[in-house]
Amino acid sequence: MATGTEQVRLLGRSIGAEVVGVDLAELDENDFVLVHRALLDYGVIAVRDQTNLTPEAQIAFSRRLGDLEIHVAAHFLLPGHPEILQISNKKSADGAAVGFEEAGRYWHSDISYVERPAMCSLLYALEIPPSDGDTMFADMYAAYDGLDGATQKRIADLTAVHSYAASFAGETAAGANRATLTDDQKAMLPEVVHPVVRSHPETGRKALFVNPGFTTRIVGLSDDDSRSLLGALFKASVHSQNIYTHKWRRHDLVIWDNRCLMHHATPYDSSYIRHMHRTTVIGDRPV
Repeated sequence: MATGTEQVRLLGRSIGAEVVGVDLAELDENDFVLVHRALLDYGVIAVRDQTNLTPEAQIAFSRRLGDLEIHVAAHFLLPGHPEILQISNKKSADGAAVGFEEAGRYWHSDISYVERPAMCSLLYALEIPPSDGDTMFADMYAAYDGLDGATQKRIADLTAVHSYAASFAGETAAGANRATLTDDQKAMLPEVVHPVVRSHPETGRKALFVNPGFTTRIVGLSDDDSRSLLGALFKASVHSQNIYTHKWRRHDLVIWDNRCLMHHATPYDSSYIRHMHRTTVIGDRPV
């Protein structure tokens, strides 16, 4: 519902903004356009003070952006609301984890390992620790724009393999308590191939589309050349001037565009509760 107090304020250098004065549980079309436009302009937005955002309301708002992904880790989905993945260090009465306790503690783009990667992710903070537990976002438009012309030309038509299994191996998995999948769940996630550079379907801008979390190799290159090129692209993606760090407030609903950003969750004191609900909107095949 429009109140006349709706505002969008830049938080980072070029990405990251906050939207205030809107209620996502009762959002009219004008305010939906405002929120959607802010997402395209700034890549990641925090919609503040969403005290009325029930699971039903979060799902309903998310569906206005597109069809929703049901995460393969079914044991961490919110009971009765499979569209919501719990990001949480809470435990059930029998001591079992109710959600991903250490989700995303590496640079990645959500669900890049499927044929239609996530358009955007929406994460709602129900409980947060008093400090830390931030989320860093990297501008992949800026990463591409910052490459020299020779590198842009070299990677223009290259493709890369993305695999969920990569998040369980090597540096990606270091320090992250990854939840294991069953053999049946793993079978649902074969490797996929995407362009190294994608064109955003709504803005038309080019962005790098490789990430340390899930991108394993460049198609058609030797192992050494693939590792070297990916390493250079990963390094180019995380220059400090291209990063916005979001410091969470309770009842923030943070939305980020996986088509032009990577993100990385940071550690926190696990003696405090960090409990969040994530919905994920399915995107297009990258081109």
